[in-house]
Amino acid sequence: MDHLTQVAPRVWQLAFLVGHVHFVRLPDGYALIDTAVPGSAPTILDALARLGGGSRDLRQIVLTHSHIDHMGSAADLVEATGARVLAGAVDAPFIRGAAPEPQPVYTAPERALHEQIMAGFSEADVRPLQHLSVDVDLHDGDTIDGWDEPVHVLHVPGHTPGSIALHLPSSGVLFPGDIVATAQGRVILGPFNVDRAQAIASFRRMASLEVEALCVPHGPPVSKGAGEVLRAAAPENDWL
Repeated sequence: MDHLTQVAPRVWQLAFLVGHVHFVRLPDGYALIDTAVPGSAPTILDALARLGGGSRDLRQIVLTHSHIDHMGSAADLVEATGARVLAGAVDAPFIRGAAPEPQPVYTAPERALHEQIMAGFSEADVRPLQHLSVDVDLHDGDTIDGWDEPVHVLHVPGHTPGSIALHLPSSGVLFPGDIVATAQGRVILGPFNVDRAQAIASFRRMASLEVEALCVPHGPPVSKGAGEVLRAAAPENDWL
């Protein structure tokens, strides 16, 4: 599945079976939010071409965190495009391979889902993870240069220690990373967290923002009224 859907005026979701990615049109090209599993680069570059961009038009790759379904194709894409890589400062050592990645603490339903996903990876012969350099370490409160509008970086720990979200307040777009997912028509807490309480606190922080469009890596996007949907969610009750 590689369906390309416009979520907001300058934002498109490229859907994969595991780990959607998002393109954002910049004044001089495109940014990519996350990169799906290893081996996804050809599909991502094909989608970029469908948007009218060549490989050198991919200017930035922003990794919301260090998991394989988010950074998996980053090294291949950097080689093909020369894009700069930006990631949360706390997760950057895991992305670079300089430190071991902390493991999630699974609830019983999460463990069953994780085993199902891993079986799918094995069946699809997903390649091993390739680490890569991070050009810019991002911190809470940073802004990202080169976009049409201000991009606010939020440190939203819990899923991983250094997970980040991107908030575009002018257009009301939020890229929450894996703290937030959608399923069965509602917004839920993303599974597989290293610290569930931290993840819920990060979820609630994002729910306090003014958001119109929610661009999640897992599940369909929310194109309208996302702030109200986030505030109505009950992440404390998910995955128990």
